[in-house]
Amino acid sequence: MVEASGRGRARAPRPRSSQPDRMRAPGAGTASVASLGLLWLLGLPWTWSVAAALGVYVGGGGWRFLRIVCKTARRDLFGLSVLIRVRLELRRHQRAHHTIPGIFEAVARQQPDRLALVDAGSGASWTFAQLDAYSNAVANVFQQRGLGPGDVVAIFLEGRPEFVGLWLGLAKAGVEAALLNVNLRREPLAFCLGTSGAKALIFGGELAAEVAEVSGQLGKSLLKFCSGDLGPEGSWPDTQLLDPLLKEASTAPLAQSPGKGMDDRLFYIYTSGTTGLPKAAIVVHSRYYRIAAFGHHAYSMGPSDVLYDCLPLYHSAGNIMGVGQCLIYGMTVVLRKKFSASRFWDDCVKHNCTVVQYIGEICRYLLKQPVREAERQHRVRLAVGNGLRPAIWEEFTERFGVRQIGEFYGATECNCSIANMDGKVGSCGFNSRILPYVYPIRLVKVNEDTMELLRDAQGLCIPCRTGEPGLLVGQINQRDPLRRFDGYISESATSKKIAHSVFRKGDSAYLSGDVLVMDELGYMYFRDRSGDTFRWRGENVSTTEVEGVLSRLLGQTDVAVYGVAVPGVEGKAGMAAIADPHGQLSPNELYQELQKVLAPYARPIFLRLLPQMDTTGTFKIQKTRLQHESFDPSQTSDPLFFLDLKQGHYLPLDQAVYTQICSGSFSL
Repeated sequence: MVEASGRGRARAPRPRSSQPDRMRAPGAGTASVASLGLLWLLGLPWTWSVAAALGVYVGGGGWRFLRIVCKTARRDLFGLSVLIRVRLELRRHQRAHHTIPGIFEAVARQQPDRLALVDAGSGASWTFAQLDAYSNAVANVFQQRGLGPGDVVAIFLEGRPEFVGLWLGLAKAGVEAALLNVNLRREPLAFCLGTSGAKALIFGGELAAEVAEVSGQLGKSLLKFCSGDLGPEGSWPDTQLLDPLLKEASTAPLAQSPGKGMDDRLFYIYTSGTTGLPKAAIVVHSRYYRIAAFGHHAYSMGPSDVLYDCLPLYHSAGNIMGVGQCLIYGMTVVLRKKFSASRFWDDCVKHNCTVVQYIGEICRYLLKQPVREAERQHRVRLAVGNGLRPAIWEEFTERFGVRQIGEFYGATECNCSIANMDGKVGSCGFNSRILPYVYPIRLVKVNEDTMELLRDAQGLCIPCRTGEPGLLVGQINQRDPLRRFDGYISESATSKKIAHSVFRKGDSAYLSGDVLVMDELGYMYFRDRSGDTFRWRGENVSTTEVEGVLSRLLGQTDVAVYGVAVPGVEGKAGMAAIADPHGQLSPNELYQELQKVLAPYARPIFLRLLPQMDTTGTFKIQKTRLQHESFDPSQTSDPLFFLDLKQGHYLPLDQAVYTQICSGSFSL
């Protein structure tokens, strides 16, 4: 997402005598590149600009940065131009008191008959005029029922055009949508609904059974609307069918604007917290615009592009980076509610897609597919996403003929997103070495066991050296839409993501929770996901949530859940170590219960049954040794099991099976 980054000097403190030289070189670099950029923007020939910039640079005594300047100036200047462009666009919309719905309405007026959204599964196609009319009907229906600015409505619906029309229509009425993960079940589903403060719930008919399971835990005052067919299951006296209401509603815009602005709340996206159940991240209008705009300009998307989006719409990648190209820039977006490796390239060919979205696993699944004609007949020039492993990066581009990989790093709520704009293999973005503080992010040293920030004698965080892993942080400025941090509904969750006196005394910075490493040219590489979460199948898994579920199912037994690396597989697979002193636990009975209460991606792939759990003096379970030993039978005599999804139960894991898994011949 944001790439003309400017980080403070990521070097360890030196003796006092070397400080003047250390400070002078970045200053000279900044002056030279600023000169280069200014002359270039004024229209002077590139060679003249470079000569003038190097004159300023060398005159400042920055010889040791000369190589970095030569290698990164073009990249950094392009990043800077993207940053400036997004900032100017945001400033214009803020001054005009625009919102995302208002921006979309302007786009729809300009091209009413162009395709806005296409459902690859059903074949349904929505023009911009149809999407505008549908969202207007939604706004009228909910306004007539007394909902308005500040109210929340939860959406529990699979990814299809209606999903976009629903939250967009609610936003037109000033109502904030809580976008629920369709994999949520029982307690997590009821928890997310409760913490959202929703006055109404819109759910898809395909998820009626899941809603029925938690209906007893929902407040009686909660209004329920079903999009689609409820089906024959049971009676739903307290639920209204939404489709007939929308057909009867006016498709004209609301007579009165809700009075929202770019800094007001648009909707909530649930992220996996490190302290238990999911937490709702606040997405304001300017954040939505920022994410979509950076993707658009960083990867030179244009109005003729068609984007293929098979990612969940309850996540920011699918709903903002993807759908945002439609709502803000008028591109056609092709949706598929669930990724299909066998249909991916066929969809791209059929709908003339030029841009596709991915998570790392998608690329790996596509490479495992047999060769087919469609994979070379498409027009895709750009793949945008995150989690593409360096080991398959070039294989993916060469086999499928995709010219550019737009790998990026970021989180829904973060203010320190970065993006790979020039195709550097393996990099998730860059941090300018010669334009510090333009976009202040930094890698800082932490205690790798506790993730506690390390500080110098002045109480400030210690920048990392080149090649040294560190926690990514971003300086907060609530007046700047590119640097603000809006946090979560929970104030306590928000406060845990903020540190003070990071860059300078008294400042505030967002803590990403992720460890990255930077090379000498400023390219950054994802190293690890810290805290009590790990990433599996494109989802963040909360270890404390899974531990809580397992412990309750097993009568409050000691449980430790952690992620383990599997050779050749993206992310980390979940592993649960369970205290079973009497050898009475039945893995298969446990799995039957887990299917009822945990999303598929959160169910442990590996089990380890221990006679007892190692704990600290304060009764905290020690995971370090368990994580190190992983699922290797040679490291322990404890019984190990793995989840065979084809057979639908856990099987014993011995050395032979371990070898098969590690070689990739046995798929997880």
